[in-house]
Amino acid sequence: MKAQTFSSASVTAAMSGSMAGEPAVEQVRSERYERGAAALRKVDGETGLHVVEALAESFPEFATYLVEFPFGDIYSRPGLGLRERELAVVSALTAMGNAGPQLRVHIDAALHVGCTPEEIVEVVMQMSVYAGFPAALNGLAAVREIFVKRAIRLPLGASTSHSERIPGC
Repeated sequence: MKAQTFSSASVTAAMSGSMAGEPAVEQVRSERYERGAAALRKVDGETGLHVVEALAESFPEFATYLVEFPFGDIYSRPGLGLRERELAVVSALTAMGNAGPQLRVHIDAALHVGCTPEEIVEVVMQMSVYAGFPAALNGLAAVREIFVKRAIRLPLGASTSHSERIPGC
């Protein structure tokens, strides 16, 4: 069965919740797509919309998959809130070490859903243990780039010593 694809105009309309003026064929969407568009809007706001629109111009079928599977199926599941999901995504993308553009989008999304700058820095630094220093350094460079764009000043605050952070050390 061939997947239904949508034009960038219909992606824009779905993300904004408006389909007025679109041809009837463009209005038919799966429940997964609608659920995914709503989740994407909550997570990424306008940034996510622009990514999907740009992708739909050249690869409409893949843009549909991007909305339906990660956002319609996974992000929409119960059990984790959007903050926790975005911290997990930032961690995973940092550990991958080869997904810089996606990492920057998800750092921005993590801030959008209420993660603190401190939480983001900490999860990226945590990846140095599991993914190595190069991956964490690249992740911190992405963090710096997004924080500069959002006027979040670095360093974030006075750090405490190891013994002050972990009781009994």
